[in-house]
Amino acid sequence: MVTVAYQGEPGAFSEQAGRAFFGGRARLVPMENFKDVFEFASRHPSGFAVVPLENSVFGSVHQNYDLLLRHKLHIVGEVKLRIQLHLMAMRGVPQKAIRSIYSHPQALGQCEEYLRSLKQISVVAYYDTAGAAKMIREERRRDVAAIAGARAARTYGLSILRRNVESNHHNFTRFIVLSHKPGRLADAEKTSLVFAVKDVAGALFKALAVFALRDINMLKIESRPHVGKPWEYLFYLDIEGSPAEERVLQALNHLDELTTFVRVLGAYPGGKTIRN
Repeated sequence: MVTVAYQGEPGAFSEQAGRAFFGGRARLVPMENFKDVFEFASRHPSGFAVVPLENSVFGSVHQNYDLLLRHKLHIVGEVKLRIQLHLMAMRGVPQKAIRSIYSHPQALGQCEEYLRSLKQISVVAYYDTAGAAKMIREERRRDVAAIAGARAARTYGLSILRRNVESNHHNFTRFIVLSHKPGRLADAEKTSLVFAVKDVAGALFKALAVFALRDINMLKIESRPHVGKPWEYLFYLDIEGSPAEERVLQALNHLDELTTFVRVLGAYPGGKTIRN
């Protein structure tokens, strides 16, 4: 049995991702915010954390990129979860009785088209999708609905009034699994890293060329402000391959020569996609 921290309440998508990755051998521990999740994993050498990193519709979770840099944790796995969002309320409450809808800001953004179609209903940002469902049950609110996943409806005994209210039904979130210890390089299919370049012409082009020259596929690139250095940026990169491969190791060594800072965040197997 391993202990896995996640942000949100029981029934959250992060909990679902954790169960999908670890199966029945995990004890899932809910945390109020992402900072608490990272700190839990940092304080518990045998513990793990599961956090969302990007959504196929709404984009990256920037806070978690920043927290990756602040903590000495390793990415050891990933899960890609189909996000299906449903409108839910107390049992016996008809949709016409709803006056407010609560959910996490990203979930509300993913349901923008549906929410725009509603009349005389206020939309309220809440800290968590499952947390909104929990609030309705605990307060027994009969004029409020939540937008959350089916697991949240089951967990809190709510009725689903309308299914799949997300604007884009090809809606996936990529979750990463974090650990104190790095994963086995022999099992790795992907490598994530972060680097900074000198403020000179062509610096980023030359940095990325170390992978192109060795036919290493780049899967994602994300830039974030370099805190404390105005108008300078950090670049987060996902590539195919493992540092156990000679070409990847050579590319990383070459990158180190061209940049002011490089850190490998993890090497891990490519994650499975859970479609529910």
